[in-house]
Amino acid sequence: MFVRRIAVVGTGYVGLTTGACLASLGHRVVCADVDTLKVARLRAGQVDILEPGLTELVTEGQAAGRLEFVEGARAAVADAEVVFLCLPTPMGLGGAADLSAVESVARDLREVLPYGTVVVCKSTVPVGTSTRVADLVGREDVAVVSNPEFLREGSAVRDFLHPDRIVVGSDSPQAAERVAALFAKLGAPTVLMDAASAEMVKYAANCFLAMKLSYVNAIAELCELVGADVSAVTDGMGHDRRIGQSFLRPGPGWGGSCLPKDTHAMVRIAESVGVDFDLVRSTIDTNRRQQRRVVDKVRDAVGGTLAGARIGILGLAFKAGTNDLRDSPALAVAELLAFEGAELVAHDPEIGRPLVGMTVVDDAYLAVRDADAVVLLTEWPEFRALDWGRVADLMSGVVVLDTRNHLDADALHRAGLALRGLGRRQPAAAG
Repeated sequence: MFVRRIAVVGTGYVGLTTGACLASLGHRVVCADVDTLKVARLRAGQVDILEPGLTELVTEGQAAGRLEFVEGARAAVADAEVVFLCLPTPMGLGGAADLSAVESVARDLREVLPYGTVVVCKSTVPVGTSTRVADLVGREDVAVVSNPEFLREGSAVRDFLHPDRIVVGSDSPQAAERVAALFAKLGAPTVLMDAASAEMVKYAANCFLAMKLSYVNAIAELCELVGADVSAVTDGMGHDRRIGQSFLRPGPGWGGSCLPKDTHAMVRIAESVGVDFDLVRSTIDTNRRQQRRVVDKVRDAVGGTLAGARIGILGLAFKAGTNDLRDSPALAVAELLAFEGAELVAHDPEIGRPLVGMTVVDDAYLAVRDADAVVLLTEWPEFRALDWGRVADLMSGVVVLDTRNHLDADALHRAGLALRGLGRRQPAAAG
């Protein structure tokens, strides 16, 4: 494999994982960020992102001289052959992706990119962005390639080094092949296509996953009403190879840094060409309804009103294995509970900072003390291992709402607690 000189602009989840993993494959990588403090911490080997294996890759890459960190994009691209743009594209007004960071960097690098550089859009961007970046760079010698990422928080390093596929899109086949070659050592299926198709792949995949999650949450609601058990239903479904087991677990709604913004962006993309994408709109609406449904269950658990009720919250991150609060369904549910007057005391193994509308404590048993009800919102293994007899002694009430169907029903039953899940046929009664 040829060793390439690579610049990565942006050191968030995608950028830092991309840089560290490419360095582990033998390439020479310079990662850039505008945050002076973050650059200093990364140079010292301090990784603030909770991501298994990432700190080790950063340390190993620096020790081997293949990975370095600099402040500012211009400093990173001085002798780069390939430049990855791993910049935030948050949801803007009306749900469209905000491309201001991508466009700003493209303009800034126009005059300093080495001759023949390939610019790679790694960020999730709407169809046509590669063309837009090429126009902003405005140089015939610089090709722009789309290489969408498919990294899951909590397993990003593994996903990068063991991908299902690598998608590379460009209107220049030579540039696409040059980028694809960077990943040759991984031995993964590589799908080459035009830039517009590559940009659409990421949105199409994420919207499909969001639809699958909303679907199973709707099935869970239906199971409760007809006396079925969602765990049995999804087990039966998941053995169908056309469906599979993944993304078939009900929860308090989906969130994180990708699905919310990507579903809204897809709706806007469709609108821009005169298509009303009702299926994705319904997916978003179902997700919002799921959060309200969880609140309804908590309200019912404390007697019909949340005003003045003390609620213990277990889990704040949008999923276990991360410290990411972006669009966390746990926070959405907590906000609705607080709006109705509930007093919230929360614990998450990786979230210690204060949050508006609740008290955050550093111990799960402090969160459940004197609680009229306890709500599990993130499926951390630590919560399954709690001493539920002790929890029962500390609580004022007896209901534990498990929105992830994560807890051991027998353990809670023995403790005298009433476990209520999502889509379960029959909640365990308190002893």
